[in-house]
Amino acid sequence: MPEGDPMWWTLAAAIALGVSAGFMVVWLLTRQIRNSAVERAEELKEVARREAAVAGQEIKQRVEEELVARRAEHNREFDRREIEVEIKLREIRVHEESLGLLDHQLEQKSERLARENGAIRQARDSMRAMSKSIRKRLEGVSQMDADEIKHALREEVQLECQDELRAMKRQILDRSEQDLSNEAKRILITAMQRLASQPNNDIIATIVQLPSEDMKGRIIGREGRNIKSFEGTTGVTLLIDESPQMVLISSFDPVRREIARIALEALVKDGRIHPASIEEFYARAREEVDLNVQQSGEDALQKLGINGLHPEIIKVLGKLKYRFSYTQNALDHSIEVGFLCSMLASELGLDPNIAKRAGLLHDVGKAIDGDYEGSHATIGADFVKRHGETPIVVNAIAAHHEEVKPETVYAGLVILADTVSAVRPGARAESMTGYIQRLDRLEKLAMSIEGVQQAYAIQAGREVRVVVNPQQVTDEQAHELAKELRLRIEAELQYPSTIKITVIRESRFTETAT
Repeated sequence: MPEGDPMWWTLAAAIALGVSAGFMVVWLLTRQIRNSAVERAEELKEVARREAAVAGQEIKQRVEEELVARRAEHNREFDRREIEVEIKLREIRVHEESLGLLDHQLEQKSERLARENGAIRQARDSMRAMSKSIRKRLEGVSQMDADEIKHALREEVQLECQDELRAMKRQILDRSEQDLSNEAKRILITAMQRLASQPNNDIIATIVQLPSEDMKGRIIGREGRNIKSFEGTTGVTLLIDESPQMVLISSFDPVRREIARIALEALVKDGRIHPASIEEFYARAREEVDLNVQQSGEDALQKLGINGLHPEIIKVLGKLKYRFSYTQNALDHSIEVGFLCSMLASELGLDPNIAKRAGLLHDVGKAIDGDYEGSHATIGADFVKRHGETPIVVNAIAAHHEEVKPETVYAGLVILADTVSAVRPGARAESMTGYIQRLDRLEKLAMSIEGVQQAYAIQAGREVRVVVNPQQVTDEQAHELAKELRLRIEAELQYPSTIKITVIRESRFTETAT
């Protein structure tokens, strides 16, 4: 088609117009796509910003939790170190006390040795002065040579020393007899027996045979005057029932019961029963029992070959003769434990004298008069410590029921020997049924008190732990509950040694976060 043709120009114009329209469409599409890409980029940028903020928050939270955990761990470690330091300080204090006691004992021994050295020096000086005077006298009255004078002087000094030694020995024996007489005349202070055993007639009661039934009336007296006087003087209870020709003496204190038995038998034999004669025969019986107690303690020491024991310890040790742990005699048990400790110590290469000393004295707390707090092990340890026993023996006594930590091998020997002596066949007559019943009675008695949720008898019945309801029992009421349970146990139960009462009141508060 020629260029001058109008159709050509029309077609060219149409093509140009199409190209322009296409360009506009492409330009518009490109702009729209670019705007969409910008909006999408902004959206992605906002999402990335939010995700970064969340991730940063999570990292911050984890860091904070880790810091809290490390801080708690450091606090626990600090608390543990504080506890360890406190334990070390306590151990140091205990060692300081032991060292202080040893220093005091060394000072006492040094003072005693200084006094003895002074006495020896004075005696030596007097002997030298006497020797010089004798030498001068011999030289003046005789013409003997030096050897003869020395021989004569030696014989004379020996004779004089022998006379002084005999006189000193006689003086010591006289003083010992006088001390024994004074101890026998002292009044035996009796109190409530600290140890109550199983209700068994041959342990807590003594039967006295009467020559006739008429003697019961004389023992009772007019309007009960004689029996009231006897019970008030001796501190026991006389049970006079329909049993033919016998009366029953009842008391938890075996020493007091033995004094009453001797006094009553003497009164029945004499026939004169009235308040004045009761006091007279009671005083005689008390002196006789005091002598038996002292003799029993000395016999126990002689059997084991122990020396240097304080007289007060010997007297208390002798009282174990009248005490029983169930059916086992306490003094025989202590002697047996002493022998066992000695043999075990010899086998182990230890000092048998220290071992048998600790074994003999391990139950001495059972015979100590008075109302003391704590078990017989701790009371006995404090008693012998006051009378000069060594820390090894004191710890062995205190730890023989493992209430105190054993500090030496000797304490372990006493624990072992005490167990062997107690559990050997025929030593003690309590059956397993009776033992279980005693623990069951203790727990039931605790459960019978209002507010108690649970009760557990532990440590072979030596401790009862009571858990109370915190909604029903306050802290003050829990303290009173412990006192009430103690009084009820003392009034209603028969038990050996002591029973520790622990009342636990615990409140727990729990919440759950979701």
